[in-house]
Amino acid sequence: MNGMTTSAGAGAGLLLLVLLLPLAGSLAVTFLRSNDRVAKLTALGVSLVEFVLTLALCVGYRPTGARLQMVSSADWIATVGVHLSFGVDGIALVMIAVIGLLVPVVIGAGWAEKLPAGRSAGGFLALILVQESLMVGVFAATDVFLFYVLFEIMLIPMYFLIGGYGGARRQYAAVKFFLYSFLGGLLMLASAIGAYAYAAAQTGHGTFDWATLAQITRNAPPSLQVWLFLGFFAAFAIKAPLVPLHTWLPDATAEAPIGVGVILVGVLDKVGTFGFLRYCLPMFPAASRELAPLLLVLAVAGVLYGSVLATGQRDMKRFIAYVSIAHFGFIALGIFAFSSQAQVGAVSYMVNHSVATGMLLLVLGMVIARGGSTVIDDYGGMAKLTPLLAGMLLLAGLSTLSLPGTNSFVSEFLVLLGSFPREPVFTVLATIGMVLAAMYVLWLYQRVMQGPARGDALVGLAGGPGAAVDPDSETGTRSARRMVGDLSRREIAVLAPLVLLVIGLGFFPKPLLDVITPSVGATMTEAGFSDPVTSQGGK
Repeated sequence: MNGMTTSAGAGAGLLLLVLLLPLAGSLAVTFLRSNDRVAKLTALGVSLVEFVLTLALCVGYRPTGARLQMVSSADWIATVGVHLSFGVDGIALVMIAVIGLLVPVVIGAGWAEKLPAGRSAGGFLALILVQESLMVGVFAATDVFLFYVLFEIMLIPMYFLIGGYGGARRQYAAVKFFLYSFLGGLLMLASAIGAYAYAAAQTGHGTFDWATLAQITRNAPPSLQVWLFLGFFAAFAIKAPLVPLHTWLPDATAEAPIGVGVILVGVLDKVGTFGFLRYCLPMFPAASRELAPLLLVLAVAGVLYGSVLATGQRDMKRFIAYVSIAHFGFIALGIFAFSSQAQVGAVSYMVNHSVATGMLLLVLGMVIARGGSTVIDDYGGMAKLTPLLAGMLLLAGLSTLSLPGTNSFVSEFLVLLGSFPREPVFTVLATIGMVLAAMYVLWLYQRVMQGPARGDALVGLAGGPGAAVDPDSETGTRSARRMVGDLSRREIAVLAPLVLLVIGLGFFPKPLLDVITPSVGATMTEAGFSDPVTSQGGK
């Protein structure tokens, strides 16, 4: 390696620090595996420092500045033009901020979690920190080959987190997750090599630099663009996941520990939708236009399919997986409607889905920790026993169904508003998912929290297996409350930042939208797309 160059001074150094700190922290935690408490404190401390550095990164970013900021680059495989190149735009930055927020939340939420026999907290948390570093790297990479390498490597810690610390079918879920994503990555590599070869034929030398490669491949013949597009799209559609390439997600989410599930559906899946915007649209605009009808069919199919199956789920964690599939359909609709308003909505949806669904999964994890079961029918009437927990579940659910005043509403509204002028049929079909969302969220809340306390998960609360606590019996209810326990101070602290974001971004989304909008505009310009209103002589 030689000649590290930077174009953003201290900003580039800060981005590299954000990238490398969790990796260094994971090494420290690995050596503390014999002392779980110290390992937890160390991991939490590293993640909190990382969060502060991420906030500094956000403060240093200028939305109206250069397309890519805080850029650094070093030779890696110089003979073929591969570099260790990093930088961020507004889209990558907001996802890195989500990572910085969710990791300490996950560590705090799992503080008292029991791990499988023979597993240490140090090993688990070291893998979490490695995963954090790799996820930051994927969003910050500006070399296509480097992106591919990180895209594949980040599967390894997630494989061990699911396979080593998950539920009864964890090995099956981990292998399925790995094989799906690995195969998608290989298809992306084939397309990346094809793009490199085309660049070499056009200019005399190949390159994997994203900006340079995009300038060349966007002028490639449409037929070639389609083939190159499909390799990247397959990898991202699996990761997103879009129907019918989604089947790994319910199994992985159901078997993963709660915190790992939050990272999986909150961040890892967003690499797919991020890839659509960063790679598919700017590099292959002609293919994007040609295949848009098919992609919109898959997006709307995901909305409806995920919503219907979520309504029929009996397992809380699989419920979350199908809710996420529906939400990713909305995100894909916003991306491939080719409207800046819809794409801004899609990117903000990526952030708000991470917050809302991450909070919902954490709250359901707290329910599961009290009842010992993931089956929805094993619960009932918990609101009488745990009113604070019930309030958190209701707030997370309302955000998930995009109630006005919550963070997700702004995103969903922008997606639908921006998509309708160009794709009215698909937009109208997608709105059915909003109705279904109200059904499955309220159904979940009613079954778990309303009515008399009941269900096999509440065994022994008032007289034995399957017994129900009489809501009119003050003594029985007080006894049940003592046994179940409402939110602890630690759990309140874990949920507090997510509550603030759900409400804050619901009423004041401007800071988030101000960061996203210029980068979305640049993406539209690079791909040669124009807004439908502008092209019709509107604004």
